[in-house]
Amino acid sequence: MRLFYTLMLVGVTAVWGWTFVVVQDAIALYGVLAFLTLRFALASVALSPAFLKMRPRTLLVGGGIGVVLAAAYLFQTLGLLYTTPTNSGLLTGLFVVFAPLTARAFFGVRFSRPVLAAVVLSLMGLVLLAGQSPSGVRFGDALTVVCAAALGTHIALLSRYAREHDASALTLAQILSMTVIFAVMWPLFEPVELPPAGVWFAIALTGLVASAGAFWVQTTVQQRLPAARTAVILTMEPVFAAFFGYWLAGDRLTGVQLVGAAFVLSALVLGEVVPLLRRGRKKKEPV
Repeated sequence: MRLFYTLMLVGVTAVWGWTFVVVQDAIALYGVLAFLTLRFALASVALSPAFLKMRPRTLLVGGGIGVVLAAAYLFQTLGLLYTTPTNSGLLTGLFVVFAPLTARAFFGVRFSRPVLAAVVLSLMGLVLLAGQSPSGVRFGDALTVVCAAALGTHIALLSRYAREHDASALTLAQILSMTVIFAVMWPLFEPVELPPAGVWFAIALTGLVASAGAFWVQTTVQQRLPAARTAVILTMEPVFAAFFGYWLAGDRLTGVQLVGAAFVLSALVLGEVVPLLRRGRKKKEPV
């Protein structure tokens, strides 16, 4: 069954990797807050049958986790206005480094020296990803790093609370929270208008598949697989983002930026795979 759950999560990372290009194209035509509101409203409708399983505590816990996830998606989507899908995908993947840091701060979970080294390596990669731009680190890259920190926090919180709640109800509570937040912000910062015809596909794809379906899969998997293994699998997201960015958006990295991308991916491996292998040797059992 572990292989089945692993393949489910790999499929989620492929969808998420694809949506970096899809979302960037959509927000070039439509407001960020408007897009996010409709995306998560559609996801809420798709998951609405789960409300029958909702308990007050699930709504409270999921709503709180949803606030963190809303921050992640807001910064990620805003970042796509100012950086490429490839950069966004690579930097979003730094959640694997931030997750153990958050787990340590909130729940006292210790992390190893490889994780500390991964933090340094990831920061070096961020600088190199800026390439030879005279303005240094792009604004969009900085926003995406904030997104990665929020996603790391989300993973830590979900690992802590997912086993205590029904997966579909907890997923719905998170998405409802996000929908309310973005719906309140939308008329304050952007005109309230329907999206152009070309944006509806992006709303449907991200709302139904990349949000409702993907978050349900993630919540379900995190009830059954260890957090470390889940984080390792999720590192496939930036790989798919780079692939789709190259294939669909024509993203190209300079030599310096390629080195930076390698640093980021190395940080992902160093931060999770190395500690995972060490634990595997000590326990002599699959993780």
